[in-house]
Amino acid sequence: MKKLYLLVLICLVLAVSSCSSEPSLSSKEAKTIAKEAYVYGLPMVLNYKTMHNYVVDKNSPEYKGELNHLACMARVYTPEDKAIVTPNSDTPYCMAWGDLRAEPLVLTIPEIEKARFYEVQLIDLFTHNFAYVSTVATGNVPGKYLISGSAWEGEIPEEINGVIPCETDLLFTIIRTQLFNPDDLDNVEAIQNGYHLEPLSSYLGVKSPAAAPALDYPKWNEGEQFTAAAFNYLDFMLNLVDAPQEEQALMKRFAKIGLGTDSDFDFNAFSPEIQKAIEEGVQEGFAEVEAFLAKASTDPLSSAKIFGTREFLNKSSKENYKSDDLFILRAAAAHQGLYGNSGDEAIYPTYLVDAQGAPFDASKNNYTLTFKKGELPPVTAFWSLTMYDGKTQLLIENPLNRYLLNSPMMDQLVVAEDGSLTIYIQKESPGKEQEPNWLPAPDGPFYAVLRLYGPEQEALQGKWMSPPLVKASS
Repeated sequence: MKKLYLLVLICLVLAVSSCSSEPSLSSKEAKTIAKEAYVYGLPMVLNYKTMHNYVVDKNSPEYKGELNHLACMARVYTPEDKAIVTPNSDTPYCMAWGDLRAEPLVLTIPEIEKARFYEVQLIDLFTHNFAYVSTVATGNVPGKYLISGSAWEGEIPEEINGVIPCETDLLFTIIRTQLFNPDDLDNVEAIQNGYHLEPLSSYLGVKSPAAAPALDYPKWNEGEQFTAAAFNYLDFMLNLVDAPQEEQALMKRFAKIGLGTDSDFDFNAFSPEIQKAIEEGVQEGFAEVEAFLAKASTDPLSSAKIFGTREFLNKSSKENYKSDDLFILRAAAAHQGLYGNSGDEAIYPTYLVDAQGAPFDASKNNYTLTFKKGELPPVTAFWSLTMYDGKTQLLIENPLNRYLLNSPMMDQLVVAEDGSLTIYIQKESPGKEQEPNWLPAPDGPFYAVLRLYGPEQEALQGKWMSPPLVKASS
């Protein structure tokens, strides 16, 4: 009996020992999984940053309000707006984080004149642009649209113009309304007041269903998106989504390092060796994203290939990059320009490096961008060139408070005698005569984005190419 007792005790000790150690997870595997998870999850982590700043942290200067509250700003973005990198400052925004867990939402579009571009971009938790209601997609016609979660099965009101299903039960929406000039702000504000995003019960004027459970949001700490601490946020986000069937094997692999399980991710639960491996995997994942972007910077149509629906990204990864991995496209898109538009809505020829592959640096050089006569960007809506600080990825403070030049400004820009338009990108004025064409640059690195809203086919097919940004002759 005593021997049997000792045998049972030994077995229990061995069982506990095997549970507390990591016999099935080597450092090599932990590193590989961490790299895969980081690339997969970076867009979701950056998406969470926006969610936290907009609806969770009431002390955040970016706070917009509770879930399902549409916050509109009849102003353009400035250097003080820091939540979204590479922001657009042409179109005043309305934004909302929507919650579909209890019931659908109803989106209302007001009357908008045909000459004005508007766009409702709908983004799921993976950062897929899962649908649009816009000048390009649906036309400038008033309407009402029902946005539903994956499990909703209810009666659709007769006046609803369309039903838009969402893969995830939380979503982010950005509504852009074109601003023609500073005197146009009152008109934009009037249109913004006509947009509505509300729960179906509120729209119908009936009793609302039981509220969904409150979410235990992790506190956002800036900078952690570039370390293994990013997995704290990814773990939270993975528990809010149902990955498609084709990703279930990947989810099982992620669970080996504590992601997407019933327990919270706990980095400290791993041995020092595994912790080191996870950190190395994260750094390799981030390096892979940066390498993809460096290579993509030579392709002026890259933005049209890395933003879109899940189906589009699957197709694009195969056709454009000869890969079955849509995750690197999604991660690169989020890191370079979170919430960029799908190609049919807008494309973004981006200027990251010069002809020699060196980052643009206005502390050392002046630069010019010249459109020859008849070769302005071909668009059905408008185009815009915006400059960003190379370090912060934000707009640049300057004495003119000028962050962009765009087609609505053409009457103010200086066109040469040969019909060409030259834009000057430098830290000091090019002179009074050319100052209308000046984009003030920082005393250091910068990059620029050329946005084409409603790009025509010649731009989408590469028949029209954006001109180079070159060093100005001394």
